[in-house]
Amino acid sequence: MPAYMVVQAEITDPEKFPEYQKLAVPAVQKYNGKILGRGAPQNVEGHCGAHAVLVLEFESEEVAKAFFDSPEYTEARAARANTANFVMSIIPGA
Repeated sequence: MPAYMVVQAEITDPEKFPEYQKLAVPAVQKYNGKILGRGAPQNVEGHCGAHAVLVLEFESEEVAKAFFDSPEYTEARAARANTANFVMSIIPGA
């Protein structure tokens, strides 16, 4: 069953943030993740303080967790330090 990772990002250093992206995208691809949507949220109810939201699809919750804990994504997270605040959630598919 697929699983979805929802990332809410507040980018605090837009000049350094691309270094994170250079490492994160290949990590997503290695775990067969698909980017389903990304961009500034258009809130229709309530408030989301994120500058950007990203929705990824993985084959399963286990694969999504393996991606998050992988050496590749751990390196990307280290590169992201002091450039953005993230809230990341894994949601099981229906």
